[in-house]
Amino acid sequence: MELTARMAKPVLYSCLLFSFFLLSFLSFCEAADRQGEILHKLLMSGRSEKSRISSSRSWAAGLHGSNPSTYSPVCIEPQDGKMEADEIDALPGQPDGVEFDQYAGYVTVDQKAGRALFYYFVESPRNSSSNNPLILWLNGGPGCSSLGYGAMSELGPFRVNSDGQTLFRNDFAWNNVANVIFLESPAGVGFSFSNTSSDYDNAGDTTTAIDTYTFLVNWLERFPQYKSRDFFIAGESYARDHYVPQLASTILYNNENTNQTVINLKGIAALNSDETYKGIHKYCDFANDTASEKCFDFTGQADDEIGDIDIYNIYAPICLDSSLKNGSHGSAHDFDPCTDYYVENHLNIPEVQKALHANQTEWTHCRY
Repeated sequence: MELTARMAKPVLYSCLLFSFFLLSFLSFCEAADRQGEILHKLLMSGRSEKSRISSSRSWAAGLHGSNPSTYSPVCIEPQDGKMEADEIDALPGQPDGVEFDQYAGYVTVDQKAGRALFYYFVESPRNSSSNNPLILWLNGGPGCSSLGYGAMSELGPFRVNSDGQTLFRNDFAWNNVANVIFLESPAGVGFSFSNTSSDYDNAGDTTTAIDTYTFLVNWLERFPQYKSRDFFIAGESYARDHYVPQLASTILYNNENTNQTVINLKGIAALNSDETYKGIHKYCDFANDTASEKCFDFTGQADDEIGDIDIYNIYAPICLDSSLKNGSHGSAHDFDPCTDYYVENHLNIPEVQKALHANQTEWTHCRY
């Protein structure tokens, strides 16, 4: 509970975090406008609550089914020297006095297809990183960047000033209390890519879970000092209902049924009251696509607990002037609704992409 209480405050687009349920299949409130709009169009478009839930489950099954028994062991490639190669000397425009280490780069998840996922990893301050847990952060959409949203706009160590060039510290960054991986997934999102163009069209939740699992076991070979660390998965928007729980399921299955690296999964982040959590698990049978009226009562209650707010951006007004502003400096205490535009400018600076060990490309927040 200590970890959860200390981490709840930094989540820019979240409500109060009530509890950290072990492997609960709920997560944070909806987040940034663009990823929220994508999710809204995908699931809401004039449907009733019942048909919306059914439709989201159908899409989430992906193109290749969702039965864990069909999973096969993933390929683990040699990772010698890659951790050192991924270390970031300094990000262009970052403030002075940075007391933690940063890494970024690619992990290949399918050698034959040429599919690789991009990550940005920030450790806790050097005097505490060896004791703090490891967290994987995923954004939703589906198809939106955990680098642009999670790392640069929400819970990462830096935010982008309104000049689009320089960075300032986020006082509430999660790496104050944890070591955090931000993963751009699936391939085609942000800097992640595939040399097989059909991968971009064939992605589903199941393939995304398998790719993310493949990323993790290879990443842990690259960073073996984290193999025994307590590991948590957290996410928002579409990730809360799909990417996070399906990845957790994939990890648990492979931990038990394969000879892959055992991932020390301790839990996934949960948002909602104890009563709502228990009610959903008691009355909702999502595995068999059936639900009672009580189920809909509790899923409705989960929405009600958020309150009468814009669930996609609970603190900020709309952006009225997206132009870059010279000499303007931000604050983690006062959210700027035009942050997305500053981040996009920053991540498209060639020197920034080079520092991140990313391919030189046109970076955007969301693919789909």
